[in-house]
Amino acid sequence: MPHTFRPFRFSSIALLFALGIASSLCAQEGMVHKKSDSYVYPKEPEVLNKLDQWQDLKFGVLISWGIYNELGGNIGSWVLCSEDCDWINRDRSVPYDVYKQNYRELMNRFKPDRFEPAAWAKTLKQGGVKYMIFITKHHDGFCLFDTKQTDFSIAHGAFKDDPRHNLAKEVFNAFRKDDFMVGVYFSKPDWFCPYFWWDAFATPNRHVNYSVKKYPDRWNKFKEYTYNQIEELTNGDYGKIDILWLDGGWVRDVNMPKIAGMARKNQPGLLVVDRAAPGEYENYQTPEQEIPNVQQTTPWESCITLGNSWECYPNDTYKSAAQVIHTLVGITARGGNLLLGLGPKTDGTLPDEVVACMEKIGDWLQKNGEAIYNTRITPYYKDGDVWFTQSKDGKKIYAIACLKEGEKIPSKIVWKGNEPAGGSELICLQTGKPVEWKQAAEGKGIEVILPAGLPANLPAAAFVYGRK
Repeated sequence: MPHTFRPFRFSSIALLFALGIASSLCAQEGMVHKKSDSYVYPKEPEVLNKLDQWQDLKFGVLISWGIYNELGGNIGSWVLCSEDCDWINRDRSVPYDVYKQNYRELMNRFKPDRFEPAAWAKTLKQGGVKYMIFITKHHDGFCLFDTKQTDFSIAHGAFKDDPRHNLAKEVFNAFRKDDFMVGVYFSKPDWFCPYFWWDAFATPNRHVNYSVKKYPDRWNKFKEYTYNQIEELTNGDYGKIDILWLDGGWVRDVNMPKIAGMARKNQPGLLVVDRAAPGEYENYQTPEQEIPNVQQTTPWESCITLGNSWECYPNDTYKSAAQVIHTLVGITARGGNLLLGLGPKTDGTLPDEVVACMEKIGDWLQKNGEAIYNTRITPYYKDGDVWFTQSKDGKKIYAIACLKEGEKIPSKIVWKGNEPAGGSELICLQTGKPVEWKQAAEGKGIEVILPAGLPANLPAAAFVYGRK
């Protein structure tokens, strides 16, 4: 998918990012988190209860934002990474140390004067979103919260004098008021922390750039730095936190038992999601930009971007509401949640395209959300373009027929499997009324007659009926 980019200059330095998501995903092999190959259920009753609540929600967003928005590109803070990948496309004629210092100076430009998180919450709530994860720190180490561990933060940049400068606190408070489950995104790697990338050595890749075994005292300082920042975010100063979502799965030795123990003492029942690090601190799995081919029985969410990138950049191409709804339906029937990636503009407002898309998604979920929220998987979960879920008590079956976007709504839907018993009432959720249905030809399931007057652009038709 082609991109259009806004050039950005560090004085005479022009940066041009010209790579689409389809090709960049191939280039990013090893940088996009895959689904872990094993899973361990948490033991704590409070955590299990929170996990069950989270599985009820089905639809969340990951809000990506940072000083990298000033670049107008589509790969966030990855421009700092020195791995020789085509998708990390910066001006190689500029000495890296100069480039890195110029990147740091972006904090003195990032000033989101139109920042209004209550408006974000309103838009996303109307879109049917139930939980939110906000990036407090990406791999570059720039903090969107008022940390005491570094001055590379929103509290020391161009926005420092604004009473809303503690962006993370403002966001969490706004979404909590609108009854969202709230999550903290936190990157374990930190490319501006001198205890991760030590300036005594070059930085050839995304990993720590010195021998941890040779310099254990320095690595211990990094672990303390990480612990202290997570403590700041979970100690109550930022209110109730439901999810600690840790990115950068290639960094493992940060003493997760100590971090999780502290965070859960501060936030009882906290879900800890140490991505791509299988074990007791990966409370649900997070395949990125992909959906498992088959149904899964363990907790998971697919992280899928709404546009071509996690963050907002000019002239991006966004998925349609129908595409998002079809994705949500398929993920739900396979047993997962959808975490939709999107971001505000540099000024702090959501792009118009995002607002319009969320409005359409919300319109559908308002009528048909019963087939999505609070549901669980059925053993037989798919027949062609028809997907199945069931109520948590197992008494109701939901059939969701994904309709082809841009085509005329068919007069009937046919499916086989999970068929209602003869004489059962089949309710169309869009209208709230019974529909006609009959057995199809022998062995071919049932035919459901779609009612007249359905919206011409209906993305999916959902039905509910009692289990046989």
